[in-house]
Amino acid sequence: MQIINGRKISEEIMQGIKKEVEALPFVPVFCDVLVGEDPSSLQYVKMKSRLAESVGIKFHNANFPPSITTEDLIKEIKVLNEMQDMCGIIVQLPLPAHLDRQIILDAIDPTLDVDCLGTVSSEKFYEGENVSGLPTALACMAMLETLPVDLKDKNIVVMGQGALVGRPVTALLRFKNLFPYAVTSETEGKEIILKNADVIISGIGKGKYIKSDMIKEGVIIIDAGTSEEGGGIVGDVDLDSVSSFASYVSPVPGGVGPVTVAMLLKNVLQVAKTKTD
Repeated sequence: MQIINGRKISEEIMQGIKKEVEALPFVPVFCDVLVGEDPSSLQYVKMKSRLAESVGIKFHNANFPPSITTEDLIKEIKVLNEMQDMCGIIVQLPLPAHLDRQIILDAIDPTLDVDCLGTVSSEKFYEGENVSGLPTALACMAMLETLPVDLKDKNIVVMGQGALVGRPVTALLRFKNLFPYAVTSETEGKEIILKNADVIISGIGKGKYIKSDMIKEGVIIIDAGTSEEGGGIVGDVDLDSVSSFASYVSPVPGGVGPVTVAMLLKNVLQVAKTKTD
């Protein structure tokens, strides 16, 4: 089994982003809106800030107290929409329970919605019209593209049809004229479908769910699921179990996660390039 090194792939993508950002006639700005002081969210925002700055993208801090109302947060986002050289706005999730998540996401100008979670940009993505895409789904595709494998005529299975991984990955594959099996908990005969898969992309969030007896020898697995276990983060794949069966596996952590951030910043770059056209 070969491990797909997400950190290495991310570094290569980031080097390309840095070169293109340096060639822009202005410095693009990126903002991750943070509400409250959740330690995990603070850590994620800090990491994105550091990585954005490392490729020459200016990070704009927008931190708000957990007591802010939906109406006031929308007003703040509308101010960010108009900021000079702004090329990407996301909202760090989860939000406090009293806030209306979708209305807040929809307040982001669709042209700046680099997470692609607003209604307008999401619809454009599924119609194949958006310059951006959902970063985690793009990361899964980017990792597959690094492998010496022709996906044509392969049995591809996407486990789960969630908004961040399963559904958008399925769409991206179909855009490439690849037709995966979308497997959910309600799919009949899912055990047989999984056993016949040449490629599995999983985003179900069930820790160490995929084991050796569920897969065939030589399968490629992109693990985009995360769960907490024993004080740490684990993926959907039991790495120890599948190690003698799978040909390639992306680990958790160190797999899809780092590439997701790189694809997010690539989306910011794409918006910046449209401003120079």
